Amino acid sequence: MDALKPQRNEPARMEKLAKLPVFWGLEGKRVVLTGGSDGAAWKAELLLACGAELDLYCEESALSESLVALVAKSPMLTWHDRCWNPDIFKGAELALADCETNEEAERFYHAARAAGVPVNVIDKPEFCQFQFGSIVNRSPVVVSISTDGAAPILAQAIRRRIETLLPLSLKDWGVLAQTLRERVNLRFAPGTARRSFWEKFVDRAFTERLDEGSEERLLTDIATQAGRTGSARGLVTLVGAGPGDAELLTLKAVRALQAADVILFDDLVSAEVLELARREAKRTLVGKRGGRESCKQEDINDMMIRFAKAGKRVVRLKSGDPMIFGRAGEEIAALEAEKIPVEVVPGITAASAMASRLGVSLTHRDHAQSVRFVTGHSRQGKLPENIDWQSLSNSSVTTVFYMGGRTAVDIQSCLLAHGMSASTPVVVMISVSRVNEQRWCGSLAQLAAAVERLGVNEPVLIGVGDAFRSASAAFSGSDKEQAAAAPFQKTG
Repeated sequence: MDALKPQRNEPARMEKLAKLPVFWGLEGKRVVLTGGSDGAAWKAELLLACGAELDLYCEESALSESLVALVAKSPMLTWHDRCWNPDIFKGAELALADCETNEEAERFYHAARAAGVPVNVIDKPEFCQFQFGSIVNRSPVVVSISTDGAAPILAQAIRRRIETLLPLSLKDWGVLAQTLRERVNLRFAPGTARRSFWEKFVDRAFTERLDEGSEERLLTDIATQAGRTGSARGLVTLVGAGPGDAELLTLKAVRALQAADVILFDDLVSAEVLELARREAKRTLVGKRGGRESCKQEDINDMMIRFAKAGKRVVRLKSGDPMIFGRAGEEIAALEAEKIPVEVVPGITAASAMASRLGVSLTHRDHAQSVRFVTGHSRQGKLPENIDWQSLSNSSVTTVFYMGGRTAVDIQSCLLAHGMSASTPVVVMISVSRVNEQRWCGSLAQLAAAVERLGVNEPVLIGVGDAFRSASAAFSGSDKEQAAAAPFQKTG
């Protein structure tokens, strides 16, 4: 019996819900509605879209234009030119009303309850047994959002965001899934094989247009996959996590995270980004940070290969963009040598995030003729020996140094030594786009001292060139005085 007792401090499997979300089938069911407003017309459209047989009780003089049009074109709607009475509830699945007064709403509510019919009085939550959420319709895929009446505008904002994530073609893919489900269940036992098929199905639903050949290709996949023996080989996706702000992730990156079995993530990947990943995915930190104990690249390669050969969907999650100072080339080569499929999902690189945070165009035609991204340290932890400093010392070249905190002194001296003016605008940003973001604007002559005061324990980005002149000018006189004393601003 002790095993049945709740354990203290054990997290609940389901936190408290304000309301139970329920999806109610109304196909061919009788629903009664009273009222003639536009609000009643919207509820009528919603109910008819669900296949309900709708009885509308309202005197003609109270019917809105939208309801008149709906009555004229909807064979499943029967209009009764009279007010409601308690007899209308017999055989009804649901009852809805649009009432002008609380007295009428209360009478309708109690009459429906007495008849045993669930009731909703529009815009009067105290007389509602159930409520309507804000809907994203990709039927048979339906998403409903509720804030329990606290903030309807928030529900609408959430709906708009979800709308952007779900392509319109998802409706047709949902219908196809219903068609295929029985055949898939017959071919595959519950578990890895069945889940693998449906994951491939979902990948196609979000990336392909449904055409006449789609069903045939999926049936071929069923036959091919069912005939395989042994464990299927997985795949690896290199995903750009961006600079830290989870809202800067691409839709494709989010989908990869939500389909992953294993996530190998860098130290710089933010917790907010990881929150978007599939809950069941195994997560392993494989971070590499300058001046700290790091996971060897060979070990990371071995992990990706081992998990993929075990049939896992592996996401190698990297800060920024995988293809910019992310060692993606080494990882792709290692995976291809083992014949493991590899995909790349680009991310927003830190320099782009810096430009947007500052409101600076890196290639403003009045100031810059080119832009270059330069690593601030080599394998040996120093500046690379093959940097063309003569070219970079032209202030019309916008240069962004990644990971340049520990080499800021050398960056400054090399640029000055090759002829760059000491007054050239420079920007330093730390933890770009994160809550602890800091920024400093000044001149090349001040760079080394500024970085020393800022510290190098967080990711440091250094921008040099005339393109940053507007960022320096944005510092007011008081800001410049503050910068001289403590050359940074916290912007999180």
